Amino acid sequence: MRQRDIFWFWLPLFASWLLMTAEGPIISASINRLPNEVIMLAAFGIVNSLSVTIESPIINLLATSTALVKDRASFLLVRRFTIQWAVALTAVAAIVAFTPVFDWIVTGLLDTPPEVAQWVRPGMQIMTLWSAAIAWRRFLQGVMIHFGETRKVAWGTAVRLLASGGTAVSLTLFSGWPGVIIAGTSLMAGVTAEALYATLAVRPLQKKYLAIDSPIASGTPLTARELFWFHLPLASTSLLILLAQPMVTFSLARLDQPVESLAAWPVVFQIMLMARAAALALPEVVIALSERQNTFQPLRRFSLNLALVVTGLMALFIFTPLAAFYIYVVQDMTAVVGALTESSLIYFLLFPALATFISWLRGLLINRRATKAVNVGMAINLGVTAVVLAIGLLARWPGLPTAAMALNAAALGEILYLGWYTQRILPAETPLLRPVKVS
Repeated sequence: MRQRDIFWFWLPLFASWLLMTAEGPIISASINRLPNEVIMLAAFGIVNSLSVTIESPIINLLATSTALVKDRASFLLVRRFTIQWAVALTAVAAIVAFTPVFDWIVTGLLDTPPEVAQWVRPGMQIMTLWSAAIAWRRFLQGVMIHFGETRKVAWGTAVRLLASGGTAVSLTLFSGWPGVIIAGTSLMAGVTAEALYATLAVRPLQKKYLAIDSPIASGTPLTARELFWFHLPLASTSLLILLAQPMVTFSLARLDQPVESLAAWPVVFQIMLMARAAALALPEVVIALSERQNTFQPLRRFSLNLALVVTGLMALFIFTPLAAFYIYVVQDMTAVVGALTESSLIYFLLFPALATFISWLRGLLINRRATKAVNVGMAINLGVTAVVLAIGLLARWPGLPTAAMALNAAALGEILYLGWYTQRILPAETPLLRPVKVS
């Protein structure tokens, strides 16, 4: 397999992730131009955080669908599994939004100020069907990726961004609605449009590969039990990933310059998200293309080259006026917070490359149905994050450098474990890093 073939397979998925990173800034910028923007941004932050937490069990349905949907029987089984998750998570979202559970979580556990909490509830009510829409479109996107239609995934994200961004801008200009209502409505418009697009875009694949008279995939037929135990570790992994952010925020609030660090962290995180878009698109590429013959070395080479490229681009961003332009012009940050943000980026120079190696190894393991190892790797990542942050708190290290050190060390720990486990399950004649001998 040629590198250009992998590149063209990966590129639409990368574009999809890159487009998704633009949705948040558009909605935040809309809220910032409305009355009571501080309260509305705070409320929207909680709405978004709770909604993402509720949807966490189905975030990795993309990988599950990509790996397991191979014929009509497996398609129908994973579809039923997706619908079951969608119904269950919609029920959870409704309980949180419409019952006293809301007060227990938002005003009790989160200790949200009353002036903010009163706007969180309507936002959560609008987002009740968020998880269902996400589950459905990720299931269908996995089918598209498995059968090589990655461009349709990118077009679907473009539809989502157009719907959410267009709704946000239109409602900001003409509705007079509160910011959190506009934000929730915009996000729901986006995911609903993308889910509808995916439903239409997958139909030709259903007719071609998943019809009643379509060939049955080789190997043992997929069972509901096997599907459940395949996906469960991936669902747990998503939940563990979400726990890292509160840990970082907790630490920043208790280290030097807490207010400035907490203000700078969302921008740093957004930059890191954009820098990792290339890596986030990689697991499904590895999962799908590993089904073909003689792809291990080409995929490894592509992943290593991608790590070098993202490191070079990160260096270009940090060491040129690009970072200052984004921080002070695009984000319009104050001098103090902007300087803290700019000075901290150097500590994240290698983080996108580490994320690339993690994505490559996760793809290899998921393709071989070793999803428990992926879950253990993320648990190690979270454990190392907690240890380094705790050391930073005790030693009173600077806030953002401590966060960077924790996240980099955690990524390295996960890479070491995933690499060790992957080598264990690879054939003896296929070393993970050394060139494969050709007889």
